[in-house]
Amino acid sequence: MPITTCIFDAYGTLFDVSAAARRAATEPDHACLAGLWTEFAVTWREKQLDYTWLRAITGAHADFRQVTGEALDWALEAHGLAGEAGLRARLMALYRDLDAYPEAPAMLGALRRAGKATAILSNGSPGMLADAVAAAGMDGLFDDLLSVETVGIYKPHPSVYDLVGRRFGCDRSEVLFVSSNGWDAAAAAGYGFVTAWVDRNRAPVERLPWRPAHVLHDLAEIPSLVEALS
Repeated sequence: MPITTCIFDAYGTLFDVSAAARRAATEPDHACLAGLWTEFAVTWREKQLDYTWLRAITGAHADFRQVTGEALDWALEAHGLAGEAGLRARLMALYRDLDAYPEAPAMLGALRRAGKATAILSNGSPGMLADAVAAAGMDGLFDDLLSVETVGIYKPHPSVYDLVGRRFGCDRSEVLFVSSNGWDAAAAAGYGFVTAWVDRNRAPVERLPWRPAHVLHDLAEIPSLVEALS
């Protein structure tokens, strides 16, 4: 079937999750991050994902804002920054205003002009997603912002991917699912979506039972891929 619906992961795919630490590191009040923000951002992100998976496995769901804050607390302590005045609050504020990858708005606009449905499917809470989209100036480029909060469990649980069919009434084979997270792209492929993994860092393919159908290196390639698949 041709692709009718393009679904995007948010964090790491449309929005740069390292942007909060990078921006804070340039501010005089948070110069403590200047020499280690890259490593710190990786720690924060890895712990954030760990906590989503652990909460999903144990049934101890909490929204993504809370999980992000708990991961941040761990990262701050791990890097010896827990006592830095105002740093936690500043990083949490910046996380609501992450930079979009520069090619994202034009890519989404091209899909809209081609008549494709577009949406986010994310671990993010509805408020976080709405703030991120607005801050990036991407209002009007999505038909919906789908959050795991609707089902109360994190990706890659199949009930999260079910949200797409419930919202758009499309067959799984009509969906192009785009994620920069290799595990997410793999799980979505196993679910039955056509998947594109945006491998920005030239990482190895995840050793899971499923593999993404397409491997790209940025979002700019998505419109031409959709055209080829349609």
